[in-house]
Amino acid sequence: MLSGVKHIILVLSGKGGVGKSTVSTQLAITLKESGYKVGLLDVDLCGPSIPYLLNLEEEDVHQCPQGWVPVYADKEQNLAVMSIGFLLKSKNDAVVWRGPKKHAMIKQFLTDVYWQDIDYLIIDTPPGTSDEHITVMENVRTLNCDGAILVTTPQAVAIEDVRKELTFCRKTGIPVLGVIENMSGFECTNIFSSGGGQSLANMAGIPFLGRVPIDPQVAVSREKGHNSLRTPPDSPLSAVFQDIVQIITKPKTGTGDETAVS
Repeated sequence: MLSGVKHIILVLSGKGGVGKSTVSTQLAITLKESGYKVGLLDVDLCGPSIPYLLNLEEEDVHQCPQGWVPVYADKEQNLAVMSIGFLLKSKNDAVVWRGPKKHAMIKQFLTDVYWQDIDYLIIDTPPGTSDEHITVMENVRTLNCDGAILVTTPQAVAIEDVRKELTFCRKTGIPVLGVIENMSGFECTNIFSSGGGQSLANMAGIPFLGRVPIDPQVAVSREKGHNSLRTPPDSPLSAVFQDIVQIITKPKTGTGDETAVS
């Protein structure tokens, strides 16, 4: 099912609460708005938040002869979404599974979803370096996996956890596309300090993709029942992600990678 996907990008974090799912969602939205066909796969089985962020919690997944049909977040069907959240009877249900069942579920997500031909598949992973990550890595590293984006917040404790994630990527052979420092300042002030993500990138010799500020417009919009597709285009958040998408979609010199914008 992944053979028709041109690019696969993993979004990883060393710890929870750094906004990894928000980054994954906004990255997918910005790619879609840039003219690409995008898939967003939520493999955070115990904390699936993608359906909430896109206001898709009432949607259901259906079967077709080719496999599971993802939920589309837009009428044009340029943003396809799959999450275990669509398979639960209630959004309040807890997933209380041991490792083997999680392994089987993630493998099914990676093999049975009918993405059709999409340009980018963004995979939102759980925090840490556990069984779920190993399952994902084993299934995608032989395909068109561009690599991983690491998400951190500026605090030292978050940076330390992302260092472990960086080591995990190197041990499993997954290229690191760069680091995003999330919650980096609030317009005119820095609540959590700033610069930790760039320092980590410099130390590790990997690209620093950008600082994502705290944007109250996003939270207010979602609390009013709007999905993240309606993030104001002139917001600081949108501007930062437009720059990040330009970086990650830039053709690599000498690779022949010249994916056309749909």
